[in-house]
Amino acid sequence: MSYLLRVLLPDRPGSLGSLAVALGSVGADIISLDVVDRFDGVAVDDIVVDVPHATFPDTLITAAENLDGVMVDSLRPFSGILDAHRELELVDAVAGAGAGAAQLIADELPNALRVGWALVVDVSGDASHLVARGEAAPQWESGRVDALRGLERAVALVDDDDTVPAEWSAMDTALAAAPLPAGHVLVVGRPGGPSFRASEIARLGYLTGILRTLRTG
Repeated sequence: MSYLLRVLLPDRPGSLGSLAVALGSVGADIISLDVVDRFDGVAVDDIVVDVPHATFPDTLITAAENLDGVMVDSLRPFSGILDAHRELELVDAVAGAGAGAAQLIADELPNALRVGWALVVDVSGDASHLVARGEAAPQWESGRVDALRGLERAVALVDDDDTVPAEWSAMDTALAAAPLPAGHVLVVGRPGGPSFRASEIARLGYLTGILRTLRTG
């Protein structure tokens, strides 16, 4: 069984090693790690660990937070590994996808950016309409979504904004959006959080900025 932990820890030599030892003491094996953010002497890391099936997830939190200055921001099941090359692979695939580009983005972007689901929405008319839905995305077809209108850059969406469909924000889902070509907007959700950090919004913006330059047919 694999889990993705988002951990805040002191940004100093030895902190990550101590965390690895602590997680190892409860049978967790670190598979991969990605530095999400750094601020005010704190590092925010996404860590994928593999644990025996009999291991309770709470033991990972306890082991980590027994260390001074360490806090687990979130913990959720995870399939696959952290791999920055997935973003490049997605760009390459979208470039050759033609009319299927929107569905490919909705299907594959969650793996690249470690979100729960993705939608591509057409906001060019008075009402917004679904263009493509990833497998785990909520059931939603159309409706006015003012939060997506005039969007010029990647942003985090406020989940209690009454212009955001209730289906999107169910299950305490953190939301973000970014413009795509042809009046389309990418919406991504992370059920149960954590909230999108500024560095993640920037990463979403970089990726969709590249996608906007592609001719997809």
